Amino acid sequence: MAENRNKSLLALGGNLPNDGEAPQITLSRAVSMLNGEGMRVRSVSRFFRTPCFPAGAGPDYVNAALVVESSMDPEALLQRLHEVEAQFARVREQRWGMRTLDLDLIDCGGVVLPDAAGFARWQGLPLEQQMQEAPGQLILPHPRIQDRAFVLVPLADIAPQWCHPVLGKTVTQLLAELPQHALAEVQPL
Repeated sequence: MAENRNKSLLALGGNLPNDGEAPQITLSRAVSMLNGEGMRVRSVSRFFRTPCFPAGAGPDYVNAALVVESSMDPEALLQRLHEVEAQFARVREQRWGMRTLDLDLIDCGGVVLPDAAGFARWQGLPLEQQMQEAPGQLILPHPRIQDRAFVLVPLADIAPQWCHPVLGKTVTQLLAELPQHALAEVQPL
């Protein structure tokens, strides 16, 4: 019997060195680690430089995106991403803080988690609450993808026609809705 494999979208980022290595080296090594143990990397975007948020709060980020195939359910896939982050000295002390490596599960086979109402709550959360609250469970698709040029620009490299399962818009359409200055901040390395 054939194994059921889902395509998933991942966002990668980091702005702190790990063991003296630049963030782009860390991201490259993480991609290699993700290609195995039940996961197959199908596409890798270019690497992009993005200013730290808020401006001047730290070194610029390096961001990228991946398409992976896996037979893991979303929770197991997220657990694997956290294991890889830990191997690169990722510390979760501050929400949206600086980090050596951040691996975000953006979409897993189009599933909406925990359900439509739970997704809508997190998607509609005001910015000040977003900065303070972290969900206690996996929210899919990632509730902020439509607001983040640093995710959408790399995704446009590898999955421009991916359609957001709740908003019903492609990456290309979501990018067109972002302010031009936000897009201009995301520059290829």
